[in-house]
Amino acid sequence: MSGPQADEVVLAASGLTKDFGGFRAVSSVELQVRRGTIHALIGPNGAGKTTCFNLLTKFLTPTAGTIRYNGRDITRMKPADVARLGLVRSFQISAVFPKLSVLENVRIALQRRKRGDSFDFWRSERVLRALDEEALALVEDVGLAAFARAPAVDLSYGRKRALEIATTLALEPDMLLLDEPMAGMGHEDIDRISALIRRASAGRTILMVEHNLSVVASLSDRITVLARGQVLAEGDYAAVSKDPRVIEAYIGAGHG
Repeated sequence: MSGPQADEVVLAASGLTKDFGGFRAVSSVELQVRRGTIHALIGPNGAGKTTCFNLLTKFLTPTAGTIRYNGRDITRMKPADVARLGLVRSFQISAVFPKLSVLENVRIALQRRKRGDSFDFWRSERVLRALDEEALALVEDVGLAAFARAPAVDLSYGRKRALEIATTLALEPDMLLLDEPMAGMGHEDIDRISALIRRASAGRTILMVEHNLSVVASLSDRITVLARGQVLAEGDYAAVSKDPRVIEAYIGAGHG
């Protein structure tokens, strides 16, 4: 069987390359993310995965290559423009109002979705309250119902990340891009956010960069491994974890 059908591919990169001065951080990367999957981008330190992720999410402009989303060339588009197409990087739209409650933060994200770039601060309390039911449902979905009235600033680190995911989901993305969602978390928060990502994947596609390989193993349908700015291997976790090139890249020759 050859590659996936075009209508199965949500996000595709071809020949993706990024140079910084004389240093090539990403070199001719080919990537296809299939619709309805959780796809992980991993690699050892210095592999180029963060640069690749920033290219895919439009926070960097490639030196060469193309990026397509649902068949549309988005290579030169800005992050805000691709977000309107349904490609949203979580933590790019985050809980930026620490003194407002969890519920109020999600409600503001809903206002943004419904009114574009306007936050409607001048609208009546009655109109804003009409969004509370939908906002509260999102708060419950991310496990923060008990903290709905708490100021965002008082949340633990893991719960702040859950709130950031809630504010992103309020935008109804078709594809969610997660940049190291487990960074800095303890075991309890990792389990909570992993379960949240699994629930969030229903009906949408997720691409994530993640260092925690146990999380990658439990969540990912497909994994792309980068090393020295190039694709080293691709497949499910069982396949890539046994690949000698991957083992050498992570551990070093003679330790596999």
